[in-house]
Amino acid sequence: METTPGLTFRDATDADVDTLVALVEAAYRGDDSRAGWTTEADILEGQRTDPEGVLEVIKSPDSRLLTVEQDGRVVACCQVEHRGTHAYFGMFAVSPTLQGGGLGKVIIAEAERIARETWGVTEMHMTVISVRNDLIAWYERRGYRRTGEMTPFPYGDERFGVPQRDDLQFELLVKPLV
Repeated sequence: METTPGLTFRDATDADVDTLVALVEAAYRGDDSRAGWTTEADILEGQRTDPEGVLEVIKSPDSRLLTVEQDGRVVACCQVEHRGTHAYFGMFAVSPTLQGGGLGKVIIAEAERIARETWGVTEMHMTVISVRNDLIAWYERRGYRRTGEMTPFPYGDERFGVPQRDDLQFELLVKPLV
């Protein structure tokens, strides 16, 4: 368990599943998400994740689901997964009312540190919906670069949401961790 001023980082447990699902949903979907800038409410409806998906990350031996607490309350989370020579960063959510205050920068830096120190990887990978230019720009300011490598959005699989447009795809972003 790592600590930064006012924040506590710990691995999620089974007891955190419902709280983390609610956090991810609040950060990305529905009207509550509009309080923050990471909302996907205009491009996707429906769910962003579910208890099974969160539990799968918690139980995976190659993955850590970092839970971030402030004053005893869960305010953010992110997945860091070991994938051979690189780590994958995903399921990143910050409470909408706390977005824009620098919390995300602290969390992504901690995730990168953990990936480097735990697995000795030299790159962090992530995928972002390619039309999310504001979010991609935020990651670029953190040292990630666009690769132009796209993977299709899983249209028809409502576990990932109900698309509101037909041009969604994921772009791979990469950052060296040296």
